[in-house]
Amino acid sequence: MATLVTFHAHPDDECIVTGGVMRKAFEEGHRVVLVVATRGEAGEIPDFLEPGEELWQRRVEETYAAADLLGVARVEFLGYLDSGMMGDELNERPGSFWTADVEEAARKLAAILQEENAKALTIYDSFGGYGHPDHIQVHRVGKRAAEIAGTPAVYRAMVKESEFREAMRRAGEAEPPPLGEDAVPESEINVGVDVSKYLDVKRAAMRAHASQIPEHSFFLALDDETFAHVFDTEWFIREGHGQETTLDL
Repeated sequence: MATLVTFHAHPDDECIVTGGVMRKAFEEGHRVVLVVATRGEAGEIPDFLEPGEELWQRRVEETYAAADLLGVARVEFLGYLDSGMMGDELNERPGSFWTADVEEAARKLAAILQEENAKALTIYDSFGGYGHPDHIQVHRVGKRAAEIAGTPAVYRAMVKESEFREAMRRAGEAEPPPLGEDAVPESEINVGVDVSKYLDVKRAAMRAHASQIPEHSFFLALDDETFAHVFDTEWFIREGHGQETTLDL
């Protein structure tokens, strides 16, 4: 049995980009650990919070519910504040993940990697997928943490923009502007893991994050064929390696 650690910026990120490989690792007998940098305080406020309930409290509960579905043995939050979208005033508030000292945050994550004797770590690509400050910081912190801990395999999770845009067209959704020249090109992807066996679990984990992924959301409103087209393979970059079809555990 090996340990896979997945490092994410906010609650719900884990099921979208790595939910399949997390469940796959669990089904194959490995230990899965989820580390989340923030509690998602800057997310959308749903209308079903209980009186006095804070959004972060609900999102933490949702994370544990999703983690149970994905086979996660341990959940840890690093305790930073959600930085909001790039350019938001929340970027610079004290305690935000975007303003965190990379070395300090990396040592927090490295301690978990060392405790778990982690064989593999998932982070994000250097652009954070779509330029979100907390996702970019996950890349920076995760890369440095793996260096400190000596974690042998680091996978940078990506969503293929081309597939995502095709799904939006199929669903009749308005497409956002192109990611721009700072985005990591799909040509750098060299790991594609087939997670088609776990799509039902992946979608159920998304559904567990009801405050941010309601039934009418893009993710849950997709028909089964289109959902599979976008999510039946999870994509990564692993530097220094050729084409791979699974994580090295």
